[in-house]
Amino acid sequence: MSTLRDLAEEHTALRPADIDHLHRIAGDWQLLSDLSFADLLLWVPVDGDGTFLCVAQVRPTTAPTAYLDDQVGRIVGGAEVAHLEVAHRQGRIWREGDPVWYGDVPARHEAIPVRLRTGDGEAGEVIAVVGRDTNLSTARTPSQLELNYLTTADDLAQMIADGTFPPPRHPGETTSAPRVGDGLVRLDANGKVTYASPNAQSAYRRLGYASHLVGEDLAKLHRRLAGDPLEGTDAGNAVLAALRGEAPPRREIDARGATMLTRALPLMPAGVPIGALVLVRDITEVRRRDRALITKDATIREIHHRVKNNLQTVAALLRLQARRVAMPEARVALEESVRRVASIALVHETLSMSSDEAVEFDGIVDRVASAATEVAATEVSVGMRRRGTFGVLPAEIATSLVMVLNELLLNAVEHGFPPADEEAGAPSPADAARPEAVVSAPRPEVVVSAHRARKQLHVTVTDNGRGLPDQFDAERGGNLGLQIVRALVTGELRGTIDLRNGADGGTEAAIVVPLARGTTDRLTGRAGPP
Repeated sequence: MSTLRDLAEEHTALRPADIDHLHRIAGDWQLLSDLSFADLLLWVPVDGDGTFLCVAQVRPTTAPTAYLDDQVGRIVGGAEVAHLEVAHRQGRIWREGDPVWYGDVPARHEAIPVRLRTGDGEAGEVIAVVGRDTNLSTARTPSQLELNYLTTADDLAQMIADGTFPPPRHPGETTSAPRVGDGLVRLDANGKVTYASPNAQSAYRRLGYASHLVGEDLAKLHRRLAGDPLEGTDAGNAVLAALRGEAPPRREIDARGATMLTRALPLMPAGVPIGALVLVRDITEVRRRDRALITKDATIREIHHRVKNNLQTVAALLRLQARRVAMPEARVALEESVRRVASIALVHETLSMSSDEAVEFDGIVDRVASAATEVAATEVSVGMRRRGTFGVLPAEIATSLVMVLNELLLNAVEHGFPPADEEAGAPSPADAARPEAVVSAPRPEVVVSAHRARKQLHVTVTDNGRGLPDQFDAERGGNLGLQIVRALVTGELRGTIDLRNGADGGTEAAIVVPLARGTTDRLTGRAGPP
């Protein structure tokens, strides 16, 4: 489905600034739709030939929709858009005309011109039209709440026509905001409450205000309710800023263990400040859960930190024991165990600094590769290189995969590049003395490659060494390290591993690990199916 920007750029000559303004309207117009009890459709003129294109649509949450079908992308002309043409050409809100029928649904048409104010604050030309279409099938005598909704909706509609709605968003301001049904308070030009919806009254009651809100100075009330003087001043100043025609960011008020989110919007139809609209939402439970999550995250990070410390202690004890063992084979076995424990500790160290149970795995691979070249029992200098990116992996995959890579890298360094005098066909002293013989010899290197495809992680570890020995059994052969690798890949990771000689020489270990379904692929930012 094409986006608002795609449709506007393809079918109209609107400027980027015009399209940005239409995006701001579409980002904030759920408020107007709910207050109007009506569908809103954003229409843009196409090539000046009397036709209009619908580039965005929103349905009300407070009333039945007038359109069962999506209207975005529809191009219409003729008598069907006569009301849009009047609003676009004359620059005024159109409310005349008889109800129209969409199938079995009667609807009332309105058309609101959309202006973008110029740099000097003057109202610019009309760039689009908002169609406000109300389903009349459930029409009845409106209540006091509905009358206040409709009055406020008309004020905001006039502000769209003036180019003053939606207000500019402050840097760093979140897009979440209370909805109309959460709680609505209407203020006059002096900041006194003229109407408060039942949900708004309930939200203030939870903050400790038991009286009725009508007639109260809301800025002063916010200062009284907030336990923190600074917080109360901020919340009160937000209301005063809205009364001055400014658009303050959203504020929270904490009192008596309850938390309320507020958003104040100035009401300035035709440029005349007549008051403000304040939306409120009780978010006490949301903030309680947030605090619980923060505590849980801190506890999990502390657990990982302690596990890392314990593993490092185990590694140190094994290292001390290795120094006291006289048998070379036993010493080598203990030193290998030290490296394996240290690689697991590295994952827990990373998890202890993360806010969730996932790690950025590229840094871990780089550190394991660097350690493998430093501790490997070989006299040959081997280079390490990583190609591609692992991205962010969940802890259950990262812990096993780091051990697998540690074993494969150590095997590649220690067994793929023996000293030159051990290799069959090693160059003679006379050949070694020739510079061209030295230059032509490839530099020993191990490359770790990674990429993701079809919810699988593909990892290869390749070297340009001497390759696998003849008669090597890929299923059963190998030392303890390769047995650990096969057990972890096929067991813990539920993947596959293939050990083979590379096409250009050397050895290649190819691993395929399935990524958990339903988890976020943080490398691409997309979510997998559940």
